[in-house]
Amino acid sequence: MTTQDYAYQRLRNAVMVGALAPGTALTFRGLAQQLDLSPTPIREAVRRLSSENAIEVLENRRLRIPQMSLGRFEELVRMRVSLEIHAAQRAFPHLTAMVIEDLRRLDDSMDSAIETRDLDALTRLNHRFHEMLYCLNPHQVVMPLIESIWLQLGPFQRRVIEDIDSIKTVDRHKEILAALSARDLPALCTAIERDIRDGSIRSGRQMLVQRGES
Repeated sequence: MTTQDYAYQRLRNAVMVGALAPGTALTFRGLAQQLDLSPTPIREAVRRLSSENAIEVLENRRLRIPQMSLGRFEELVRMRVSLEIHAAQRAFPHLTAMVIEDLRRLDDSMDSAIETRDLDALTRLNHRFHEMLYCLNPHQVVMPLIESIWLQLGPFQRRVIEDIDSIKTVDRHKEILAALSARDLPALCTAIERDIRDGSIRSGRQMLVQRGES
């Protein structure tokens, strides 16, 4: 892995799991110091993340994690639903019993992360759960698009799940696993859409409405 790739992966992971809150001001020098790197790979990492709409490059070389608005949030959620249902449909013919068991173990680990309030692990495991399913399709080209949406939602969604006890929801991953075990594609698509739209997404929408975001 090159220094540029290392800087990109470190910074991208920080954004993806929500370690940087929406509106956080960043500097090239500060990021270089935090990652113990020279400014050159940081500039390349920021350029790549800016192209993914994960970091805003403002005037005077200022950097910022984008704020979340209700309109942007709704657009990202709609795109998640469309892309992830497509990915699940394309992956479905490649499903095996072994994969279902691997997904079940990931879901068990997510349950443990919720109990211990390990929000970083919870986010990473959730992404891994969906990625494992979607990447069953050997010809898939959609994961970079899905990951870009996860990246843009990450900082805001982390703020939402910090009060995880207040999020009332059915465990939609259990519904996904049941649909996979039954080899029921319509039920799988329904469960994935519910998984995306319920829980932290619903709470996030309520938070933005209460703030009067547009």
